[in-house]
Amino acid sequence: MEAPKISRFKRFRASLRNKYRLVILNDSTYSEKFSLRLSPWGLIIGAAAITIVMTTLVISFVAFTPLKEYIPGYGNIAERKQILELSLKTDSLERTLDERDLYLKSVLNVFNGNVETKGPKPTKDTTGKYTLRDAKPSKTDIEFRNEYEELKDKGTTATAKIKYSGLGDLVFFTPVKGIITNSFNLSDEHFGVDVVTKPDETIKCTLDGTIIFTGFSSKDGNIVQVQHNNNLVSIYKHCSAFLKQTGNRVKSGEVIAVVGNTGEKSNGPHLHFELWFNGTPINPQEFVAF
Repeated sequence: MEAPKISRFKRFRASLRNKYRLVILNDSTYSEKFSLRLSPWGLIIGAAAITIVMTTLVISFVAFTPLKEYIPGYGNIAERKQILELSLKTDSLERTLDERDLYLKSVLNVFNGNVETKGPKPTKDTTGKYTLRDAKPSKTDIEFRNEYEELKDKGTTATAKIKYSGLGDLVFFTPVKGIITNSFNLSDEHFGVDVVTKPDETIKCTLDGTIIFTGFSSKDGNIVQVQHNNNLVSIYKHCSAFLKQTGNRVKSGEVIAVVGNTGEKSNGPHLHFELWFNGTPINPQEFVAF
């Protein structure tokens, strides 16, 4: 009767378990100095364990010691952080210089009386929030302008006598219609008026001028500043969106922004409106009928 055949895998597995002895003998006396009993399977396990231990040690040295700085392409984390901070500062300085140049150019245009040519067509409102909003002057606005032109041609003034020299012949367009909740008060350092109106109401420019600043501050939110003639500047704070950009030439009654609730000083949708004449704040209620 034939003996059952043993598969190659079983023979290989059995060979891994065979015991061998490693002996070190004295070459002269042939006496045994050292012996080690092992098997192929134990040798494989020992080599794997040594490899795992060495790999763990190498990774630990690289990750937690300064040796990682000598690896090409790894670099110093502190230096990389410093480079990133310097890059951000450089970008901020470049943006600030561009805004300053644009501001100075706008002021020079106002002083020189330069009339800007028609600018590029504004990009389409991708948000769709103001797509249906009518930015054209209303019938009441048109009647007001026509009445002012008639009064101006007759040599009369459309405003009451004003104590500020150079402003007596000006007619200020109302930026928004609403209720004044906080009036002008120099002692409280409140240099304008707060006008509460419905959300997303459009803000109109009070006089002809050039927009010299559109930006954001943590306290006042989105801000628009317009330079007019006679060293007069109008300021519109807490806007939710800008409809004009710095450097744009605007007319009296033209829509420039949208009423919002931005900034730490804002407690609800409203417009904070200021007028500065020769670098000094003046009471807007003496010039504008809200």
